[in-house]
Amino acid sequence: MEFKIEGNQFVLNGEPIKLISGAVHYFRNMKDTWRDIFKKMKAMGLNCVETYCAWNMHEKKMDEFDFSGNLDICSFIEIAREEGLLAIVRPGPYICAEWEFGGLPWWLQTLDDMEIRCQNKTYMERFEKYLGALFDQIRPHLVTNGGNIIMLQCENEYGYYGDDKEYLKALYKIYRAHGIDVPLFTSDGTGEEDLRDGTIEGCLPTLNFGSRVEENFRAHDMLFPDAPKMCMEMWNGWFDAWGDSYHHTTSAEDYARVVDDMLTRGSLNMYMLIGGTNFGFTSGANHYEKFAPDVTSYDYDAPLTECGDITPKYMALREVIFKHTGVTPPPVPENRKKRAYGRVALTEEASLFGNLENLSTKQFSNVPKCMEAYGQGYGYIAYTTKLNRDYNDTHLHLGGLGDRAQVYVNSTLQGIVYINDDIQGVNINARGGDTLTILVENMGRANFGPKMMRKKGLAGRVLLGRRIHFNWDVYTLPMDNLDALDFSKAPSESARFYRGKFTVDALADTFLYLDGFKKGFVVINGFNLGRYWEIGPQKSLYVPASVLKEGENEIIVFESDGISGEPCVEFKDYPTLSAQ
Repeated sequence: MEFKIEGNQFVLNGEPIKLISGAVHYFRNMKDTWRDIFKKMKAMGLNCVETYCAWNMHEKKMDEFDFSGNLDICSFIEIAREEGLLAIVRPGPYICAEWEFGGLPWWLQTLDDMEIRCQNKTYMERFEKYLGALFDQIRPHLVTNGGNIIMLQCENEYGYYGDDKEYLKALYKIYRAHGIDVPLFTSDGTGEEDLRDGTIEGCLPTLNFGSRVEENFRAHDMLFPDAPKMCMEMWNGWFDAWGDSYHHTTSAEDYARVVDDMLTRGSLNMYMLIGGTNFGFTSGANHYEKFAPDVTSYDYDAPLTECGDITPKYMALREVIFKHTGVTPPPVPENRKKRAYGRVALTEEASLFGNLENLSTKQFSNVPKCMEAYGQGYGYIAYTTKLNRDYNDTHLHLGGLGDRAQVYVNSTLQGIVYINDDIQGVNINARGGDTLTILVENMGRANFGPKMMRKKGLAGRVLLGRRIHFNWDVYTLPMDNLDALDFSKAPSESARFYRGKFTVDALADTFLYLDGFKKGFVVINGFNLGRYWEIGPQKSLYVPASVLKEGENEIIVFESDGISGEPCVEFKDYPTLSAQ
C-alpha cells in the first residue's frame, strides 16, 4: 500500500482518496471494545481512524514505558487494519484533548529549568526519549512498512500557544531521524496568526473547527492554496466541566450539514467519533480567569456515545457519507448489552485520617510544599500539624492552592476552600495541642493555555493570622493502594471510605448512581472509574463490562464531603449526563 500527498489531494495506491476519519482515543476506551468501535466506524462509511497518544499514560514514571492493556497502541492499530481502516496518529508530545496536563507527564514539573513546548533542553531530551519508545512501537505499522498508518502529526494546535518555530522544526527532524517516513502534518486554529505561528515547511497544514467551512478556510486558502483541504478536528460536540448547568449537545442535522460541506471541499476527521471516559484522575481542566475541571465522562455528544451506542447523529452522518461515496456500508452492529444490577448497600466504613499511615509514608516539611515536590502526581494530599496555642476565630490563609482544600481541626470540618473562591482561607477555632489537617484534592491540571505548569496541593505558605505556621507532617494520597485500608478504624471525620460487595451473574456495561453522595471517586475491583461531584452535570459513572467479574465484586467509594442518607449506590442500565 502506498500513500502520498500530491498537489492538493491525497493519493492511495495511485488513486485520489478522500479521507473520512473519526477520532477514537484508545486510552479512553477499554481494549475489548476497540473492534466493536471499528466495526461501527466501517458501518458508518468511514475509511480511517485517528488517535492521540498520551505521553503521561505511557510514561507514568520517568524512563518506565507502558504499552500494555488499554495502552497497547500496536493492537489498536492492528485491529483497525483488520477491520479495513487506515490510521492517523497524533503523538504530541502535547495533545490537549481535555486530558490531564494535555498529555504531558506531571513529573516534568519536578525537573530543573523546565519550560514546556519550546526548545528547552531538558524538555526536548525527555520528549525525544518518549517519542523514541513510541515510534519503536508504531514504526512497523507505517504504510511504508506494510501497515495502515498513513500520517503523523507534529505537536498540536501550536499556533494557539507559542511562536517558537525552531522548536517545531526540531520536532520535525526528530520524527524523521526516528524513521517516521510517512507524511507529517500540523493542526491549528483557523486564523491567519494561528497558521503563521503553528505551521512549518514539510508538514501539511490542517485546521480544527466545527462549523462554517468556507469561512474557516479563508486564511488557509490564502496561505496554502495548493495544499489538500482537511479539517483534522471537525468538532461534533463539546466537553463538560463540573458545575456546568447542562451536558453540551449539538444538533445532528446541523453537524451533518457541516460534514456535507467539508466533504465537498476535501477530507475530514470527526472529533470525536467516540469520546470515551476520563477514568481515574485523568480528566484535565481549562484555566483562564476561573479554573474549570472537566467531568469524568468524555461523551462529547459524539456519533457513538460514551459506551459505544449508536445515536441519531451517527445515522444522519451515515447518510451524508453514502451521498459522497456512493458505497453502501455494512449493516450497523447492535449496541453492546447493558444491565441494571440494582442497589448495593455499602456496609463498611473506614476513616481516612485513621488510615493515613496505611496509605502513605509520612514526610516532614517546615512549610507545606506542592504535591509534585513530594513525588506525587495525582489524587489527594494531607498536611497535618499540632497547634501550639489556642486560636479564636483566626483566619487560616492557604497560599497557592491547587485545587480544593478541606480544613479540619481534629475530626471537625472547619470549612472548604476552592481555587475559584475570592477568599483563599477559612476562620478556625482551636486549642493548643489540637491537630490541624488540610486535605487538598488535585482536580486535574490545565490541558491548554499559559497556566499548564501550575502546581497542585499547597504551593505557598499557610498563614495563621499574620504568621507563617511551621512544622508539618505530609501524607501523599494517590489513592492507588486501597487494598491497604483498615476498615476496622471507625471514621469520625466526613472524609471516609465506604465498601460494599455485589454479585454479577452475567457481564454487561452498566452505570453507577451515587444519590446522596457529594464528592469523591469510585473504585470497582481495583479499577478507578473516576470522580463524581453532586454539582453535576454528570449524574452517573460509566462501568464497562470488563471492569466487572462474574460472582462477587467489590466497590469502594471515597467520599470527601459527607453523605446524606444511607450509604447505598445503584447500578442502572442507562446513563444520566445531565440533570436537565
